[in-house]
Amino acid sequence: MKITKFVLKTNRVALIFFSTILILFITSCGRKLSFKPSTIVPGAEGTVSIKTDENKNYRIKLEIFNLAEPNKLEYPGKLYIVWMQNDQNSISNLGQIKTSSSSFSKSLKASFQTVSSFKPVKIFITAEQESNILTPSRIIILTTDRL
Repeated sequence: MKITKFVLKTNRVALIFFSTILILFITSCGRKLSFKPSTIVPGAEGTVSIKTDENKNYRIKLEIFNLAEPNKLEYPGKLYIVWMQNDQNSISNLGQIKTSSSSFSKSLKASFQTVSSFKPVKIFITAEQESNILTPSRIIILTTDRL
């Protein structure tokens, strides 16, 4: 009887230990951080999450709220572009953000997802006139700290 209780307690301890290790492993595979407050669009806020997938690529996901329409900025643009500075110090155009507003709220929401084989160091957003440009404008709407 005592051996059975000992085995049950040992199994519980082992289960708790391995569950904790599994949770730590799953949560350590990704990062989530907030954009720094914007001086150009003060109400805009958002997050960037970066996870490594099974192919060692970086999955980048952005969620942004209260983003003004780009044509209503002090230096108006036609669209928003997401940029990434990678660990080799080059900057690349990740793509255009699609904005939307819900019928119950006038705040603009935007989301963006992509995959990169390069390790992100910094993510930022600019308002641009075209989507196929190779260098960002000087007017940065939102940016992260270095990752």
